[in-house]
This record gives sequence, C-alpha cells and structure tokens, in this order.
Amino acid sequence: MKQFFKFMFASMLGTFLVFLVAGVIFFSILAILVSGLQREKTESIPSHSVLVLKLDYQVPERSSQNPFSGFSFSSFQVNRKAGLNDIIKNIHKAKGDSDIDGIYLDLNNFMPGGMATIEAIRRELNDFRRSGKFIYAFGDDISQGAYYLGSVADGIFLNPAGSLDFKGLSAEMYFFKKTLDKLEIEPQIFQYGKFKSATEPFRLDRMSEANKTQMSALLASIYDNMLKNIEDSRHISHSELNRIAGNLLIQSPEDARKYHFVDSLLYYDQVYEFLRAKTHTPQKKKVSLVSMDEYSDVSGASGNASKNRIAVIYASGDIQNSEGSENVIGNRNIAEAIRQARNDGNVKAIVMRVNSPGGDALIADEIWREVSITRGRKPFIISMGNYAASGGYYISCAADTIVAEPNTITGSIGVFGIIPNFENFLKNKLGVTSDRVKTGKFSDLGTTSRPFNAEEKAIIQKEIDRIYERFVSKVAQGRKKTFAQIHDVAQGHVWTGLQAKELGLVDVIGGLDDAVKIAAKKANIKNYYVSELPRQKGFLRSIVEDFSAETEESIIKNRLGEGFKLFNELQAVKNMQGIQTRLPFILSLY
Repeated sequence: MKQFFKFMFASMLGTFLVFLVAGVIFFSILAILVSGLQREKTESIPSHSVLVLKLDYQVPERSSQNPFSGFSFSSFQVNRKAGLNDIIKNIHKAKGDSDIDGIYLDLNNFMPGGMATIEAIRRELNDFRRSGKFIYAFGDDISQGAYYLGSVADGIFLNPAGSLDFKGLSAEMYFFKKTLDKLEIEPQIFQYGKFKSATEPFRLDRMSEANKTQMSALLASIYDNMLKNIEDSRHISHSELNRIAGNLLIQSPEDARKYHFVDSLLYYDQVYEFLRAKTHTPQKKKVSLVSMDEYSDVSGASGNASKNRIAVIYASGDIQNSEGSENVIGNRNIAEAIRQARNDGNVKAIVMRVNSPGGDALIADEIWREVSITRGRKPFIISMGNYAASGGYYISCAADTIVAEPNTITGSIGVFGIIPNFENFLKNKLGVTSDRVKTGKFSDLGTTSRPFNAEEKAIIQKEIDRIYERFVSKVAQGRKKTFAQIHDVAQGHVWTGLQAKELGLVDVIGGLDDAVKIAAKKANIKNYYVSELPRQKGFLRSIVEDFSAETEESIIKNRLGEGFKLFNELQAVKNMQGIQTRLPFILSLY
C-alpha cells in the first residue's frame, strides 16, 4: 500500500509539473503576442536612421494579423514579416521621413516568392532614390533574384569570401507518370487547349514540344525585362550581360568586381562602418538600423478626412471550394468582400489584387459573376501579382482595366479535369476488388474503381469543351474582342504581363499603386483613403484556427527543405476537386 501511494503521489506531482510548465509556456507566448499586438504607432526612431529591407521569407500580398505568424519556439519571440503592402508603404513613407537617411538591402537568404513581387519592390526603391537618399546593398552569397533587386542600389557590396550567381533563367517541372505506372494508377485526363500543360506531369515523362515553346518564350520575356532594368541601373549593356551569363563568367567575388556587378568586396563590419560614415553616426553610438517590422509602427503623414474610399480586395492563393482564407480564394471570402464593397456607399471604386494560379472552375465563375455585377455600378480595376493565370485570369477578365507587372504570369485560358482509375492499384497492390449495382446506365459515372468507357469519356469531354467555350466567351466579352481573337491566344497558353499587354489581355503595365490611381481617376475622386478586404481575423480566432497550421507548415519546411516545393505541388493535386482552370506550374526563377 505504501508503494501504491508513493507512485500515485509521484504521478500526481509529475502531472502537476507538466501542467505548470505548459501553463508557463502558454502564458509566456500569450504575453509576448499580446504585447506585440498592442504596440502603438510611434515617432521615436532616432534621426539619421537606416531602413533595413531583408527578404528572407515568402512575402505575402499583405501583412498577416495572425499573432503566431513569425513566432519562434526557439527564442519565444515574434518576428513579424511585412507583407508587400507594408513594404511598399514603408519605402514610400521613408522617402519623406527626415529621420531616414537611406535604405540598406540585406541580400542574404533571399526568397521573396515571385518575380512580380521583386519587380514591385524594385520599382518603389527606384522611386525612393529620386528623393536623393541613398540605397546600399550587401550580401555574403547573392542569388540571381537578390542581385536583380540589389542592382537598383547606389552601391552593391559582396563578401570577399562569398559568391554572386548570374547565369540566366531556367524552369523545371516534375513528372509523376512513371510513379503512377508503377502504382498501376491510370490518370483519365480531359482537357481543352494544346498549351494546357497542367496534365503533362501525369501523362508524360517530359515536356511536350508545345509546352517547351511557350516556356522558352515566357522565360525570354522575363529575362529580357530583367536585363533591361539591370542595364539601366548598372550601365552594363544588354549584350554584355547576356555574354557574362551565357559563359558563366562570374565564378568568384573577384569576377563580380571585375565585370562591375559589385562596387566593392567588403565584410559586414566594413559595410557597417560605411553606413556609420554615411549617417554621420559617432563612433560611440550604434548605427540606427530600423527593420521593416519596426518601421511599420512609425506614424506616417496623416490621411485626409474624406469619406471616399477605394477598396482593395486581396484575392490570393488557389481557388478552392471552401470558405477561403488569407491564402485561399474560396466560394465565400472573395465574393462576400466584393459584395460588401459594392454595397458600401463610401466605396467609390474597387481594386482587386489577384495573385492566383487558378483552381476550381465553378468557384472562379461565381467570383466572375460578382465582378461583372459590380463593374456596372463602380469602377473595378484588377492588379495582378506574381500569378493571375487560368482561374486567376477568369476572375479578372470582367474588370474595367487590368494592370499587370511586366513579369506577371497570366493567361493560361484553358480547362482540364483528371479522374484517376484505381482499379488495378486496388486489385494488384492491395488485393481490393469492387462490384456494383445501379439503377441507370450512368448512375456510377465518376467512380474511381473502374475505367471509363468511350461513351462516358465523350460526356466528360463535352463538359470540358463547354466550360472552355464559356471561359473564352467571357474573356472576349470583358476584353471587347471576338471569340476567335481570344481563342487564338487562349488554348492554355501562358504569357507574361508584357506579352499579355501586346495581345490585349492586359491594359497597363504597373503595380497596385497604379491600379489605385486608375480607380480614383475613373471614380473622379482626388481625396480618398484605401481600405483593405477581406477583413482579417481577430486575435482570438487566429489563436484557435491558425496556430496549428503555422506550426505544421514550419515543421514541414524545416524537415523537407528544397523538397517542400514538391510537397506543395502534391498537396495542390490532392486539393483538386471538379473541373479545373489552373496554371500548369509554379515558377521559381531566382
């Protein structure tokens, strides 16, 4: 009996200690997060400060209000990551801030998530330089995309023991056909559009010639724009840049200096002292380096008192048959945001920021409907981000004006569906068979336990064709062109923003700010402020819904490393339901 009580009390003590430790951890996290959320706007940054821009994360379209975003379990600190909206606002704000002397670009571990994102930030940095303030960039190992952003700076510094990558662009696709063959899974594929290559990974083991043709043209357009801008900033000719990249002439820091890609080879402590001199900071004081996170809390110029508003609706992520979220376009969040802006008398115009590779065709059609209704009542402008392709273009085509970045990936006007046949996989790999009874000839149409017959395939293909024709008709209507004109540039073909403008699929090359200015002009208003939709989740809801998702994604990224991209592609396939209007790939070009 004595032993029983001994173990019982020991167990109770252990349980108590576990709950005590868990409680301390929970309330520590809560206190940190609440303190982060309650930070107020301040004007207390020191004079002669330097704004630091470090893009070592996937930059979202707008800053997250999720208190767990950027939370580190190792340090128990919140490291908030600014969204593209706040990065652009901060650079613009710094231009007129007498306490900011210049901007420092930290080019290490560069991974912002898309070339159009880089383009938007680079354009804003170019505008900042016109203020007469400085921009300097430094990196230990500078990637190609990081160099493209950094090339806008007054000076670029590279670690003498580091590296600089400049070799041109390439695009890679993964193919799963042989995996499916080994598993004896038959992907029954239906599509319209000879360039609609989204199904190629499941039916081929390499790119088709049509796909290689469009991909080559796509890369050439992005690359030419990239070289043109580097030429303007660094005064190295387009042909010389091509020669350097084509022959991989930059293989060492000395090569980067020799070909004028960087201005000096310096260690970080030397760059720090350089910034000290530029800001006239005394030796006994630290150089005031202000992060984007910190600067977001600094008050800018006060807004006007006008009741006029321009609503900016952020439509980001895959289009799915779901409620939707910050990174998913669902059948509720975006449609409801459009209706809310349409019915708000103070909203005089709407800009929808689209960053989506597409997805569910039915949901895309529902959002298209809301855009169409709204366009007749208020100016409706589209601003395209990294992607506005397939379903992403579908939800854009009814707008009054479409604005895209030069390297936005858009078009891909095509339709497909994949219905797997698991019969042989179930029978030969798992020993599972199936049988059925039915009341009609087509009662089991859509089953995955047997192959379709010719008549069933014809029915499904007919539906694919119908949706494609509907898609093209709506684009033709929105773009004020004939069906034949749109069909010629559709068929699943992917275009850059620059190419799409030449083809009439896009009206203006520019960013979100340009779209807002166009909206204001069409609404005939000069004084206004911008409101953002959909409304972001509050503190408590974020705790309940987002904590586990943030933690899970962080763990998977750490475990898989480079394999995380492949994991995401497979997850996208798993989430496909119904007929799809989806981009065939996600490009990483830096």
